[in-house]
Amino acid sequence: MCPASLLQREALRALMIYADRVRIKIAHSCCIDGVDGPAHRHRNVPGCGCYVLQLKERTIHMNITTIGIDLAKNFFQLHGVDETGAVILRRKLRRDRVLAYFEQSPPCLIGMEACGSAHHWARELSNLGHDAKLMPPAYVKPYIKRQKNDAADAEAICEAVARPTMRFVPVKSADGQSILLLHRTRHLLIRQRTGAVNALRAHMAEFGIIAPKGIRNIIRLIAVIDDACDARLPDLARSTLALVVEQITMLSQQITAVERKLRDWSKANEICRRLQTIPGIGFITATALAASVADAGAFRSARHFAAWLGLVPRQNSTGGKQRLGRISKMGDRYIRQLLVNGAMAIQAHRPKTPSPLRIWSDGLSARKSKKLVAVAVANKLARIAWAVMANNEDYRRPEPGAA
Repeated sequence: MCPASLLQREALRALMIYADRVRIKIAHSCCIDGVDGPAHRHRNVPGCGCYVLQLKERTIHMNITTIGIDLAKNFFQLHGVDETGAVILRRKLRRDRVLAYFEQSPPCLIGMEACGSAHHWARELSNLGHDAKLMPPAYVKPYIKRQKNDAADAEAICEAVARPTMRFVPVKSADGQSILLLHRTRHLLIRQRTGAVNALRAHMAEFGIIAPKGIRNIIRLIAVIDDACDARLPDLARSTLALVVEQITMLSQQITAVERKLRDWSKANEICRRLQTIPGIGFITATALAASVADAGAFRSARHFAAWLGLVPRQNSTGGKQRLGRISKMGDRYIRQLLVNGAMAIQAHRPKTPSPLRIWSDGLSARKSKKLVAVAVANKLARIAWAVMANNEDYRRPEPGAA
């Protein structure tokens, strides 16, 4: 072979090596995932660079198996790994670009912390074919390394969602969230009415007008305000307190309207109808349980359900010694409060033929305080409610001899 041909071959080989280096540099500079460099460099480079970029995007999307998303108001932080755990995605997305990004991604496991908007995003991502799972923030916290920021949170979420022993939060449906919204609205209105009633009592007490405790006894104070002939109350004070009475009346009407919607939904829902067969559980508690617990089978036993509501003793055991303290008060405070109120109603009601649950609570009342017994009965109600929801059957009252 002539020297000229060898020289041409070496020159061509050097040119190809240089071209490969340019392609790699362009692909790394134009990568959209934010790992290898900014996305604004070398956008207009013609030739093979764009082709390499497209191949790199496709390779990245195909290799991602798990993504952790740190939810926020405007910008979401993403952290993705492949099947070996290698980090291949770190990116920040605006809220309006999240769904468009995951529409182009192959199905993968997506983890998020259970927060205000997490159920909405879990439903949307599940509709796109992804496996979206929610986790309690307290379970994700141990996976954060040193400093806390959005990128570290997304990395911790990505690490936690892949753990085989991780406990997940069931994704609520839109209808279930609507029922819970009714409960929160009712709770807010009741608090506002309680504040207005307390203010009315305090103002009337300044003029020496006192009424017994209880929302029903407020009618006596309203009667004094409506009676223009009552000299104990000045006219200016009467006209001012009439505004408070008007607010109490309006709040009571709104509470009644919300409760009517809850009652209508409980009649149409089969789970609510079954839950109302349990003593101490009415349509308020039944609708709250049915809307909060999407799948009772997610709990392995009735005790796990009671522990989820925070109605089991807190453990501080070590060295083989069992040390049980007060209840943990974890989980949903609102449902726990409803169950305790139902337990108090069971204790206050005196039927001619007491149920085994009532006989058991009476025996416990001889040794413990009233509120402690109410919490114990609430634990029983929670376990019975789980059995009713998990087995899809009505409550069967035990025979009196079973106590």
